[in-house]
Amino acid sequence: MTLPPRIGFLALLAGQLASGTTLGAQEPGRSSTTFKSTVEVVTVSAVVRDRDGRLVPHLTANDFEVLDGGLPRKIISFRSTPEPISIALLFDISGSMESSIKLPRAREAAHQMLSWLDASIDEVALFTFDTALEQLRGFGKPSPELTTMIAMLRPFGATSLRDAIAAAAGRVIARGRARRAVVVLTDGVDTASRMTAAQVSGAASAIDVPVYILATVSPVDHAGEKFAVDGVGDAIRGELSDLAHWTGGEFFMTSVPAHVSLAVRQIVDELRQQYLIAVEPGEAPGWHALEVRTRDKRLTVRARSGYFAAGVERVR
Repeated sequence: MTLPPRIGFLALLAGQLASGTTLGAQEPGRSSTTFKSTVEVVTVSAVVRDRDGRLVPHLTANDFEVLDGGLPRKIISFRSTPEPISIALLFDISGSMESSIKLPRAREAAHQMLSWLDASIDEVALFTFDTALEQLRGFGKPSPELTTMIAMLRPFGATSLRDAIAAAAGRVIARGRARRAVVVLTDGVDTASRMTAAQVSGAASAIDVPVYILATVSPVDHAGEKFAVDGVGDAIRGELSDLAHWTGGEFFMTSVPAHVSLAVRQIVDELRQQYLIAVEPGEAPGWHALEVRTRDKRLTVRARSGYFAAGVERVR
């Protein structure tokens, strides 16, 4: 896949999301993490699977290669030990979610997500969106209070799905945790966003926030399933799947409880078993395409598609 040009608007947007407030608080696309106090680094969260789709644990830095615009980058920091998870749960409450299937399925996914998290160390925030993003509860432990809030959600209004994802990514990065994600519960219909999928994915990938999207649909809209109508679900899958993959996340289409259970378990398992890799950024300003791979060509790596560099001079 080739991502459309992101330079200009996205460079400014990535900086705004990374700061969580206004432009200028942090250089676009640059990590706030430092290495030996003098070198800023690019952090990458990577998920590795074998040919059977199973997560691959116990790899080391020597098992990975990172290419920046096709050129190899030295790995200067590597972590694979379990750490707390920080999730922004983004719930679509637009009018299109009001059906006997979509809203209950989305609530079910949210409840299951909370049940898989460790209340002693993990944290989750609840956001809703229709035409605008609203934070119902800030980052904190999974709790019965949060479960009650989810049960009371009611759909209303138009859908600004892509805009909401971009805004939520900025909230997650501000938490400073290494294992983090935006999890979106939606029917995949976007009627009011100003941003394109490429713009959102560029901004989210630039600050290393994987986006997981669970599209709750009716069986006839579920492409590939037994009772699906050909072509109906293709528009939902195409754009949102690309958006998720460009950020290092994943897209799931769900129409029955079993789909929801598998998706939620996969998300939490991936966050628990991410490899956290850091490399030096390139010196040239602008967008840098990243490729993370293992030396074992039988394995598949999923990670963000690139980052923005401001082109600053380094201390040697």
